[in-house]
Amino acid sequence: MLKMKNYNYDCAKFYTLNELVDFRNGKGHEKNIVQDGEYIVVNSKFISTDGEVKKFSDSQICPVYKNDILMVMSDLPNGRALAKCFLVEEDNKYTLNQRIGAFKVKREDIINTRYLFYCLNRNFQLLKFDNGVDQTNLRKDDILKIRIAVPPLEAQCEIVHILDDFTLLSAELKARKKQYEYYRDNLLTFPKETKRIRFGDIACIQRGASPRPISQFITSDENAVNWIKIGDVEQGAKYITHCKEKITVEGAKKSRYVKKGDFVLSNSMSFGRPYILAVDGCIHDGWLSISEFEQYFMSDFLYHLLNSSDIQNEFKKRASFGGAVQNLNADIVRSIELPIPSIEKQKEIVNILDRFDKLCNDISNGLPAEIEKRQKQYEYYRDKLLSFKEVEEDV
Repeated sequence: MLKMKNYNYDCAKFYTLNELVDFRNGKGHEKNIVQDGEYIVVNSKFISTDGEVKKFSDSQICPVYKNDILMVMSDLPNGRALAKCFLVEEDNKYTLNQRIGAFKVKREDIINTRYLFYCLNRNFQLLKFDNGVDQTNLRKDDILKIRIAVPPLEAQCEIVHILDDFTLLSAELKARKKQYEYYRDNLLTFPKETKRIRFGDIACIQRGASPRPISQFITSDENAVNWIKIGDVEQGAKYITHCKEKITVEGAKKSRYVKKGDFVLSNSMSFGRPYILAVDGCIHDGWLSISEFEQYFMSDFLYHLLNSSDIQNEFKKRASFGGAVQNLNADIVRSIELPIPSIEKQKEIVNILDRFDKLCNDISNGLPAEIEKRQKQYEYYRDKLLSFKEVEEDV
């Protein structure tokens, strides 16, 4: 057990959450969403992205206040948002959406709000309601029944200090990644006089195809054709270098064959992320292929350009109809206008961005690996710091 500076860190008194807080639920904002309103609508997407994805309202339908703890009460099976929390740090800024709970500490004499935030954030007692099959909807009564370990206030403050340090370090690492993205986007912003052309006019863009039923064409024959799937992509990777499965030659005739150096884009779900092929093979209809662009673009430059915020945002805008996200089809990608700087300029940009990209996206050495490492350290020490033996009397 970890030891605190000035006291034995073993025991704590336990309370039900209902004894410590007042609770209220959010309200629906569907009819009040505007492009750039006065108030941020706190929904599950806002909390799960640590405030990066925002919707706005001109009406504060359900106000929240400084030191309120907000919690996601509904999520898909095995989701990462369930019971994730957000601590409000100022008044008159947010309005609370439905299925988001708000907690206000009513016993400040025995519990520190920020300590309680760390106790509630992805609390294991609440994650047990996720059965991995159905959408989880936490009930108010179930939430308020969970038990919270409450050590002396001095110990709470020291725990908060330690966990705040971990949180700050993770935030700094994420800020460095944002700095890279900002710098990348600046390098890929070109003067108005730079030549622009429809992507479909300078490249061959096609949808993949799947032989069906696919199970009849999967084979272990070493001489068969690579079957390229999203599961073959390494996190943060630039290239697809291997495939776990192969399909028969007959199956390949019913699919889309692609070659080393071609690009593929996922066309649904988390769509638009480009990858460069380092293998030949076939792609299913969840991919788009991009080839025959070499007269205008270096592969490495096109990779950075398609990853830029301007192009990614354009993909999202054109693939959305009536607020619902649709597939990123080949016609949408063909219609995108791309700047075409000189090859010399492309080389200059690639030399700079490849170094930054390795720092930020290399799975073993870059920022994602460091962020993941710090997150695991944070979770380890949080669990250690919030583990107590129960005593009946005050400690």
